[in-house]
Amino acid sequence: MSAETLRLDGNAAAGLLEQVFAFDVTVARSTCAGCGQTSPLGTLLLYGGEMGAVLRCPSCESVQMRVVQVREGYVMEMQGVVHLEIPPTVG
Repeated sequence: MSAETLRLDGNAAAGLLEQVFAFDVTVARSTCAGCGQTSPLGTLLLYGGEMGAVLRCPSCESVQMRVVQVREGYVMEMQGVVHLEIPPTVG
């Protein structure tokens, strides 16, 4: 199975991310550390599997986030995100 076969958009990670955040995370906007584009999380590209999720920029495909479930919690790495905007009507 190729990476292209596993690639979905960020909406496919909504269930996992909603367990970490208590609001609809797909409307939050992240700014890519690689190219500077700001995009709703729902438009990020998801590469996922049993080990977790890798979300990439829809413009340059730089990794923005990694999310994995460990024991009874989650680990989220957001090194590729300059900042995350949460609309006031959401938070």
